[in-house]
Amino acid sequence: MLGTVQNQSVSPVFVGRARELTRLVSALARAHAGEPQALVIGGEAGVGKTRLVEEFLAAACDPGTVTAVGGCVEIGADGLPFAPVATILRTLHRQLGAELIAAAAGREGELARLLPGIGLPGGPDAPRERHDEDGRARLFDLTARLLERLSEDRTLVIALEDLHWADRSTRELLAYLLRSASRGRLVVLATYRSDDIHRRHPLRPFLAELDRMRTVERIELSRFSRAEVRAQVAGILAAEPTPSLVERVFARSDGNPFFVEELACSITQGCRTGLSDSLRDLLLVRVETLPETAQRVARVVAEGGSTVEHPLLAAVAGLGEDDLLEALRAAVGAKILIPTEDGDGYRFRHSLVREAVGDDLLPGERSRLNRRYAEALEAHPALVPADELPARLASYWYHAHDPTRALPAVLRASVEARRRHAYAEQHGLLERALELWDDAPRDVRAALRPMDYVEVYPPCGCDPAGTPLRYLDLLAETAVAARLSADREGAYDVTKRALRLLERDDDPLRAAWFWIQRSRLMAAMGRGDGWAEISRAQELVDGLPPSPVHAEVLETAAGWGMLHDPGPESISTAERAVELARLVGAEETELRARITLGVLLGACGDVDGGLAELTAAREQAAASGRHAGLVVNADANLAAALETVGRSEESVAVARRGAENARCHGLRDGAAFAAANEAESLLALGRWDEATALATHGRDTSEHALYLGWAAMLLAHVAVLRGDHAAAEARIASAREHLGAQDHQPQNTVPLHHLTVAVAAGRGRFLEARAEVRAALAAGFPAAVHRYAWPLLHTAAAVEADVLGLPGADADRAATLALIRDAACRLPRLAPVWAAYAQLVDAELTRAEGGTDPAPWAAAEEAFGALDRPHPLAQVRLRYAEALLAQGGPEARDHAAVLLLQAREAAAALGAAPLTDAVELLARRGRLPLDDPGTPSAEPPGEEPEPFGLTTREREVLRRVAAGWTNRRIAEELFISPKTASVHVSNILAKLGVSGRGEAAALAHRLRLFPDVRA
Repeated sequence: MLGTVQNQSVSPVFVGRARELTRLVSALARAHAGEPQALVIGGEAGVGKTRLVEEFLAAACDPGTVTAVGGCVEIGADGLPFAPVATILRTLHRQLGAELIAAAAGREGELARLLPGIGLPGGPDAPRERHDEDGRARLFDLTARLLERLSEDRTLVIALEDLHWADRSTRELLAYLLRSASRGRLVVLATYRSDDIHRRHPLRPFLAELDRMRTVERIELSRFSRAEVRAQVAGILAAEPTPSLVERVFARSDGNPFFVEELACSITQGCRTGLSDSLRDLLLVRVETLPETAQRVARVVAEGGSTVEHPLLAAVAGLGEDDLLEALRAAVGAKILIPTEDGDGYRFRHSLVREAVGDDLLPGERSRLNRRYAEALEAHPALVPADELPARLASYWYHAHDPTRALPAVLRASVEARRRHAYAEQHGLLERALELWDDAPRDVRAALRPMDYVEVYPPCGCDPAGTPLRYLDLLAETAVAARLSADREGAYDVTKRALRLLERDDDPLRAAWFWIQRSRLMAAMGRGDGWAEISRAQELVDGLPPSPVHAEVLETAAGWGMLHDPGPESISTAERAVELARLVGAEETELRARITLGVLLGACGDVDGGLAELTAAREQAAASGRHAGLVVNADANLAAALETVGRSEESVAVARRGAENARCHGLRDGAAFAAANEAESLLALGRWDEATALATHGRDTSEHALYLGWAAMLLAHVAVLRGDHAAAEARIASAREHLGAQDHQPQNTVPLHHLTVAVAAGRGRFLEARAEVRAALAAGFPAAVHRYAWPLLHTAAAVEADVLGLPGADADRAATLALIRDAACRLPRLAPVWAAYAQLVDAELTRAEGGTDPAPWAAAEEAFGALDRPHPLAQVRLRYAEALLAQGGPEARDHAAVLLLQAREAAAALGAAPLTDAVELLARRGRLPLDDPGTPSAEPPGEEPEPFGLTTREREVLRRVAAGWTNRRIAEELFISPKTASVHVSNILAKLGVSGRGEAAALAHRLRLFPDVRA
């Protein structure tokens, strides 16, 4: 009986997952039809995720389907990146052979980073080694394309298990695959342990990202019901269990299938050790029933990793072959261990048991086992796959607490992680190397060479073959790895450490390099503008011979000038950076400097020259085949330059090209920035819904502070235009938070000033709006922000026009108007869009000074009519109609009616509620129809009488009498003559039965005819 129960501990009956299995099979059917599928299965440990996947894979087996499974391993935390992906590719290679080789043709060198054996990484077929975002993005893209090609002629099912243990690189590759898979007969499954996902677990944001993908289906497995527990126990025992047994198992297991299995076996065996209430003891119950030799082997396997190859286990266990096989037979028979799918090794059937066995090891026992594993691998490296050897040696030596052997092993593993573009894992390994550095003997450190372990950031001017590796070399490499893995905080901390050390060293070149890294990180994190750091770097390289670091310092300074102080000096710096980078052969620095130069030229008036330089830089970057990120960067800046001069349709096309290129290469931040430029152009074109969708998506998927600030500003702008001032205020606050208070880039500060003015005016806080205008004008407008400065001046002038005649509005009014006019005179008008805004600002200033001449508005309408700017054009037509009504006459009124109809149609299409309300109010004031512009413009006959027999027109006049207006002011407001206003007042007094205007006003207030009017 004992042996029977052990052999049947895995229930032969598949219980309780029929609905979930149906969902998986349905997804498989859709994949057969050519629609890629992605499913993520979550549930607590032991709930049956692996069993569900196994049942599905068994159901999927047919001649037209190929399946492959890869498990994430805990050693991933020690730097074994892409482990499940590599396992899946090896499985596919075994099954498909020549077909996979053909699908990878021409890209073997790059794909060999994940699948050794199909080519030499960085070989002749691969581009020059690049350890940056571009190389990583290329690897992701090639992997996705390989799976697409393999799934063209068959259905491909790949499963990644235990995603909670996945290294960051695996998570990011999986996310890229799920985002980019658009064709092919492909099913991607992933499982994770939900009870391990604590608040700060790295899988949590990944799962949140998956939830935003409509193409990913989530399946959550719950515990078994009492009836399902009964069915499972019956399957295990091959007999119907008694009700008392079911109740006992259900109560103790709480419906967890794995615990049901363990409890059923232990109870029916009458285990002498009894059952502990602790989970660990429960999991160890059946392990402790094994023979002592089998228990010993289980402990060895538990410390070896998620899976252990048989030859490696034989080398470490210290048993004879027969004794080892007998021990393994007992452990496998008891369902403690199971053979791996390829038949080369063993793993625990359930990770919980492995964890319990590992936790039961003594500290000295654990160190000794790790040392034996490391020594076995160093003696016979072929015992494990070659791509896993560096990471596993690093892990074993580290946990053996041997710094002498661990430091070189960890550094070799970091090189392998970098080779795979697994920068998060490289960063973790380098931090471990820094931890080990002081504990390693001096002679061990002296034997290390920079060329073997780091890319030597920056070039130190010495022979790396003859110079020992320095701690500062490790810090530089760590800073780069942290930045490339998007851990900006970690990178910043490393630069601080390095600069503290360099205070004692005479190494100006290296110090300048670290100051530049710190400058970029401060800007990216919103902690400052970075200029003090750039200035320090410039001081350090001043007078030194030309070098790549010197060129990088100049390029960074030019880039800072582009964002903060564009002008002749910044252009000169960019030109010197280009020349110096060419001189020292720093192509990437040269391209960055050329992009900066193009932006600066356009911002400072040479529009054609700037666009030409940007285009040429993009073409050079694309032709090299090594700078995908710079191609995206050039497109983003080219789109911005086109939008600056009002070529919005072209800007949208270029930005979309950049965003698509970025997505194809996995450059998430690059795609976000290109999308931000596209959204701005869409906003200008009146395609607000599209702009909002882009900004919202980018906000939800980017972690870059600058982009988050831009997205918030764009959403605030749309909210203002649509009259949602509460939302606008919240988004302005969000923008300020993300952009930080330390980095005052005009491209951010000027739009924020504009939004603040618009919200204050929309709320009726005109003095607050004026104060914000004066603050913006005091700060000034650098050359690069014309596209933001002109709309701000328009809003500022419109606010002053709207408050004309209001009590308390005269203080500082004349001075503010003079400041606005002076600022407008200083801004260039080279582009048609700038000239159109200049006409609009001039017209608003005329209105603000009491002028009613339609001519300035006619000129502004003509200027905007030639542009694709629907909202400003509608605003112009509103004010043009107002001026025509003030002019009077049938022709003017007819023209005004047409303009108001056009303005309302545009405003309604945009969803611009404030503009729509203003148009309809003016139409009511002018008594113009908005439904039929052909209606005669003469004064219409009297309307239906209202309370007191007042007509609608008389109520409009009474409202203004109640507010204390004179007849002349009423006449100006309602576009009638003072005599007509006087007649209306006389009729009102007679109908109300009062003797004067004061009594009429008092009666109106007493009866609350106009509750919003204050005397």
